[in-house]
Amino acid sequence: MSRKLVVEADGGSRGNPGPAGYGAVVRDALTGEVLAETAEAIGKATNNVAEYRGLIAGLTAAASIDPDARVDVRMDSKLVVEQMSGRWKIKHPDMIPLATRARRLAEDLGAVSYGWIPRNRNAHADRLANEAMDAAARGEQWTPAAPPEPEPPPVPPSTTPTTTVLLRHGETPYSVDKRFAGVGDVPLTATGLAQARSAALALKDRGLDAIVTSPLARCRDTAAEVAAVTGLDVRVEDGFRETDFGAWEGLTFAEARDRHPAELRAWLADPEAAPPGGESFAAVSRRVRTALDKLKVRARHQTVLVVSHVTPIKLLVREALGAPMPAIYRMHLDVASLTTIDWYDDGPATLRTFNDAHHANR
Repeated sequence: MSRKLVVEADGGSRGNPGPAGYGAVVRDALTGEVLAETAEAIGKATNNVAEYRGLIAGLTAAASIDPDARVDVRMDSKLVVEQMSGRWKIKHPDMIPLATRARRLAEDLGAVSYGWIPRNRNAHADRLANEAMDAAARGEQWTPAAPPEPEPPPVPPSTTPTTTVLLRHGETPYSVDKRFAGVGDVPLTATGLAQARSAALALKDRGLDAIVTSPLARCRDTAAEVAAVTGLDVRVEDGFRETDFGAWEGLTFAEARDRHPAELRAWLADPEAAPPGGESFAAVSRRVRTALDKLKVRARHQTVLVVSHVTPIKLLVREALGAPMPAIYRMHLDVASLTTIDWYDDGPATLRTFNDAHHANR
């Protein structure tokens, strides 16, 4: 009997089109062992092109392991899965040659089937694709990271959660004027610093075990106030940084609408759309989820303060509730507000508090 392999593939771009990359993993279907992984920064391309390139790379890697293998392809791209399964027509001219190349690779293998999986079950390929996109944004080629630490063994279900206390940073000049504040290092105002101190006092006796913060100064300065009253060290996690708003950084909503009306409409309608030169909410969601997964392993069953921004906190709430992406447009978060989520080992999460800002108004 021929060997059975699993190909997990993903791709994306920062801007659609923008700096793009893909990642692919080949596993043994019986043991789950990783047999091969590959990624590539492919310059400027769309999400769909990058996803097809990931599929092609995965099939190529599978063929190099066993050209007669039966292959189960798993992707979180509904478009690629449906088109390669023959249920959807391929209309875009950029997709036709890529799909043709993938089909030829599949024909040379024993048999190939395609299935859609949610993004959180495609984490390995998603991580590789994000590494490749980061390399493309720097104008570099992707290089394999250092060998990862062994994955922890499966853990039994537990009634003890890992708790994240999510603190939005204090007031800044941009939050006062309601301007897009992304990856620029906007400082806290005097009021924002006072809000951070009030939040710190509210958290002093919450039994925190660790503090994690976005690398941006407004969060690091807020986290420092909590560290001062708890005695805890602060660890920086880049995955919890704010969205890169690109050309809209520092603009009001009205100014962005006047300068980029079509792009703003697309951004409001589609989480895969990004501001000019910026980052889509879908891309932010992927890196925030990766940062959360790392936190849940590093601080299992602990209570962790995460000092972050509007978008990452809303995305974590959406993840906890299992809500669709448009739900983030229907949430309001005050500066220096606290939101608490319990994450359980067997999957479910509980939103315990949301947008608690009573301490900031004292």
